[in-house]
Amino acid sequence: MKIIGTGVGRTGTFSLRLAIDALGFGPCHHMEVVVRNMDPQVNLWTKALEGKPDWDAIYKGHSSAVDWPTAAFYKELYKAFPTAKFILGTRDPENWADSFGSTIYKLMAGIDQAPEHMQEWLRMCLKVTTKCGFPLGLDRDQLIKGFIAHNDAVKNAIPADQLLVYSVKDGWEPLCQFLGVPIPNEAFPRTNNREEFWELIKGAE
Repeated sequence: MKIIGTGVGRTGTFSLRLAIDALGFGPCHHMEVVVRNMDPQVNLWTKALEGKPDWDAIYKGHSSAVDWPTAAFYKELYKAFPTAKFILGTRDPENWADSFGSTIYKLMAGIDQAPEHMQEWLRMCLKVTTKCGFPLGLDRDQLIKGFIAHNDAVKNAIPADQLLVYSVKDGWEPLCQFLGVPIPNEAFPRTNNREEFWELIKGAE
């Protein structure tokens, strides 16, 4: 693994994934890979949550990873891939809490109403977000505090020379400088707003 994203979902992870792919460091693993390959991905990540990760199997065919579930395992992944570069995707904490609360958090709160074939995936997702400090039942202020705490924990765990604290709104320049590659002659990818999130989920139903 060359690049590991430690930013939680709703920090521009899908855009970052597309950017990493465009820069030649892909294929980049993302929660979408889990959604489209629930068998075996859900089982593999569930075992990782139990302390029995098989990173080779989880990331088979991928050279990088962003988004959840990856972001919950930054400590384990730093031990497994000590020479990788790490990217902490971030954004305004209040805006993040509003986005997370109206998408991922809302989806997980309705596990019991989800189609049966999605419930095991959602239970795994809930364990992942809980591992990051976001169990069900938090209010907006608690989500904000949890988001800040996760980012601070990443900064404390990963050496500064291997970590880029990054916002996708800053585009190519800081990302390319960190990775040591030239800036592409194309627009930075910007995608996966809240509407696109729900379209992805509908596609999994």
